[in-house]
Amino acid sequence: MIPRIQSVLHPTDFSEGSKVAFHHALKAALLAKSELTLLHVSADGRPEWADFPGVRETLERWRLLPKGSQRSAVSQLGIAASKVVTKNDDPVEAVLDYLKEHSADLIVLATHQRDGRVRWLGKSVAEPVAREAEEMTLFIPGDSNGFVSAVDGSVSLSRILIPIAITPRPQPALEAAARLVTRLGCQTGSFTLLHVGQADTMPAVRCPEVPGWEWKKELRSGNVIQTIVNTAAEIDVDLIVMSTDGRNGFLDGLRGSHSERVLRLTTAPLLTIPVYSSAG
Repeated sequence: MIPRIQSVLHPTDFSEGSKVAFHHALKAALLAKSELTLLHVSADGRPEWADFPGVRETLERWRLLPKGSQRSAVSQLGIAASKVVTKNDDPVEAVLDYLKEHSADLIVLATHQRDGRVRWLGKSVAEPVAREAEEMTLFIPGDSNGFVSAVDGSVSLSRILIPIAITPRPQPALEAAARLVTRLGCQTGSFTLLHVGQADTMPAVRCPEVPGWEWKKELRSGNVIQTIVNTAAEIDVDLIVMSTDGRNGFLDGLRGSHSERVLRLTTAPLLTIPVYSSAG
């Protein structure tokens, strides 16, 4: 089981990529009926409220609220949304300081397509935040529209790739993927379990039963990074889900920077699941 989501954090730099990530953060908060915090780091600490994406306006566009709703109407949907501006020259430090005082079960971040990073006040934000925060993190590539429609909030998610290895334990990724499509109401699709190696090194896993969804297994050889990236492109996946070893930092599942390199090379959103997270 993946942790129950009670709070979603979306650090935003007000870029177009962050707007796409915001829609995914909002959708997650709606499904979980959780808190949603939009966090912006400013060098001078001055609020730029007009630049924040509009939660109420988006919910009206998605026809979850009537036009002209009061601000209080948002809470009637079961979410508690807030916008925070914090002053700091280092956005990574600012986000981590915020997380020390406020828990987050899911972090949603936009990344640049080619280097897997967010350039925010000249800093690389996405990877360092995820590395230190050790929480479930959803990365949305900057050139991707993701799987949540900005227009109406609908979800397009039917092909999920789950790279698996002996370590870290792959089961949390399978559970997360199954629970995600169930919560999102995705009626049909396929999960592809990819192991790069030999048949005798493929870990044994339990595939949760999800009506309308099938489980496939792919055994391939070659360079781990390139094989994952190539398979994702070949299948045209909507999402990659990976277990990560939270005890040893960000995306250690394939040793060192392997998964970070996957993040930089793939065009698909990536959801990472720390293996030690408790069930909820």
